[in-house]
Amino acid sequence: MSTTRTFQDMLDDYIPDRVFIEEIVRRDFLLSNIERDDDWTGAGGTGGQNGATNSNYVVKFKGAGASSVSYGQLSAAADIAQDKYVRGIITAQKEVWGSMIFNHRDLMENKKISEQKFLDILPNSIEDFADYFKGVISVNLLNGSQFAKLTADGTAGGNIIVDRPDRFVINQKVIVQNNVGVNVTGYVNTIDMDTFTINLTVARYGAGGVVNCAGMLLVDVAQCYNDGAQTAGQPFLSLREALLAATHGGGATLHGQTKTAYPYLQAINIPGDKITATNIMTQIFDALTKVRTFGKGAPKAVIMSYKNYGSAIKSVEDKKGNFNVIPGSQATSEFGWDEITIGSVAKGNLKLVGVQEMDDDIIIFLDWRALKFASNGFIQKVKSPDGLEYFVQRAQTGYQYIIDMCVFGELVVDRPSYCGIIYGISY
Repeated sequence: MSTTRTFQDMLDDYIPDRVFIEEIVRRDFLLSNIERDDDWTGAGGTGGQNGATNSNYVVKFKGAGASSVSYGQLSAAADIAQDKYVRGIITAQKEVWGSMIFNHRDLMENKKISEQKFLDILPNSIEDFADYFKGVISVNLLNGSQFAKLTADGTAGGNIIVDRPDRFVINQKVIVQNNVGVNVTGYVNTIDMDTFTINLTVARYGAGGVVNCAGMLLVDVAQCYNDGAQTAGQPFLSLREALLAATHGGGATLHGQTKTAYPYLQAINIPGDKITATNIMTQIFDALTKVRTFGKGAPKAVIMSYKNYGSAIKSVEDKKGNFNVIPGSQATSEFGWDEITIGSVAKGNLKLVGVQEMDDDIIIFLDWRALKFASNGFIQKVKSPDGLEYFVQRAQTGYQYIIDMCVFGELVVDRPSYCGIIYGISY
């Protein structure tokens, strides 16, 4: 037996904060643009941290506005309607953790590597994981608790075919669960990017044999989750859940209030079953007309997957008489999204944003005033009690160093009626 080594170098004082923190904040569309409230400590009960006695985050909805108008006479005092505000509550912070592990043996064997070499090697590892960590959060905030859907029945040989193989990583822990509550747990053994097939084994590194996925059926809407995300109340609220009506797959309530009780709590929902690759621009502009007619806000951006973004751009190129690209508006961002402003001879201009982490079946009309992310400091590194930014564990196989990052908070959607969403896109 020998001590473990994987040539992953331990985190030490060589890592500058700028590499870690800036990479987390910048590489995501939603997290880069959303308003943040970093002052919610989340401490609950009596005797909480900083003397806090209540963990609740209060969300103030406008349920109704003043509406009393009379012709030819003043409104009777008893008939004057007042503004009505509704108190929503977020009772606790959600939390998500990301962890890395480094082996001390790797450092011992390569102790002659210079400090500069560590700076060359370690930031790449940190950056890759930070991008992955942010991507997991982004998929959750935009689409919901699941990160991929099965497109065929699972097999007894551990194979599942999914719609988004790009969201899987070798050795990743995955929970596959269907809508009748049956689930299996496995670790990603292989990823076939040609057939979109994922093979799951009982233990990491392909050990323990394959997971029997035969019970994960397409008819039961089998989906894939990160560890803990399949449990109700664990993942962050998503825009899908907040903006869709319950009849279309969203939540019946929002921050403790029933959506149908107040128009201000309801985003404009538009069915997308008639959308095709060729008519998508016409359908988007028609939906925008409905959102701006019946909604309360003025959404400026249309958030969509790259599949829908590509179809929209192609549609513009094929129909220059109806739509055109506003000169100078096309931009490809180094931070992971693309955007372009489209002009219509009849319906004005609209900014389309293609986001890699967006699912294909929904398109969101977003007014940024409608949402924010409340937390106690956003994404943070975790320090040990003695101030170190890593934790040491000892075993017969050697020392290991674990680093953790975390987010405690929740997505707050306090003006859903400012937004719209197209659902059920399936071309």
